[in-house]
Amino acid sequence: MTKRDVLNAIKEVAMQDVDGMFNDEVSAQDVIAFVDTSIEQLDNKAAKAKERAAKAKAEGDEIRSKVAAVLTDEYQTIADITAQVDVEDITPAKVSARLTQLIKLGEAHKTKVKTADGRTVNGYAAGPDTDSDAE
Repeated sequence: MTKRDVLNAIKEVAMQDVDGMFNDEVSAQDVIAFVDTSIEQLDNKAAKAKERAAKAKAEGDEIRSKVAAVLTDEYQTIADITAQVDVEDITPAKVSARLTQLIKLGEAHKTKVKTADGRTVNGYAAGPDTDSDAE
């Protein structure tokens, strides 16, 4: 049961006796007005949340397109890609998240690569993974 459901139930009860009083100070019309205002506030809050989500999605799409633009046929580490992406406050975590999105979309693929210091890390390249698409 949501807050909206509870408010609508309260409004229904108040509407059964619109001219009545709940107590000495609160009339049924006051309750109905309060419920209508509360529901309107819920609607406004939901609309603002959608706006924020759309803004965050657009920002994420912008970063994703910039990460995709940096990818080449050569495998690169997240650190290398992060250094090339020209976005304010970019972090390896943000780059990693966008790379995961690109992989799911089939616009990039990854494999294990050895770094100059001998560590094995994920390397990312543009395009779909041709090794797993064997027909």
